[in-house]
Amino acid sequence: MSFSLTGQLLVSRPILKDPNFDGTITLLLEHSADGAIGVILNRPSELTIAETFAPWSSHVSEPSVVFAGGPVERSALVALGATPDADGDLVFGLHSVDFAEQAPEEALGNIDRLRVFGGYAGWSGGQLEGEIANDAWWVVDGFVGDLFTDRPDRLWADVLRRNGGEMAWFAHFPEDASLN
Repeated sequence: MSFSLTGQLLVSRPILKDPNFDGTITLLLEHSADGAIGVILNRPSELTIAETFAPWSSHVSEPSVVFAGGPVERSALVALGATPDADGDLVFGLHSVDFAEQAPEEALGNIDRLRVFGGYAGWSGGQLEGEIANDAWWVVDGFVGDLFTDRPDRLWADVLRRNGGEMAWFAHFPEDASLN
């Protein structure tokens, strides 16, 4: 494989009937011949940061909840932060933030936006490419603002609309088309 989808968004197509990914937007954090890892951006949970990580609650972007990042290792935390100069080592210049090692003020430095995910999405080598070939996903450009949207409930439709064409037609796709 000579290309990488790192930084791209996987937009689930209505044909995808996997409950883990139905109606999701997934940001690919890494993609190589060995596989891919990402986090689902539009699945906020009901678990607030204030309930679970109180010292961090004032530092997390709204909505201040733990997002369901994917079906793999749901108890593992993935915390991603952004700085004004995008000087991190991850896609979009993001930083990985470690909740366990330091107090928020020490760990954050000049990070001004923070999102926390429980779990992540993962694919073995060739698996994601096969799913894309089978029309399970649209692959589109991602933006750091997608990660920190304060309206994750609208992200799927917003991404479809901004990409226009045939994708925009699906922005108002009903959850159950048979009821239409």
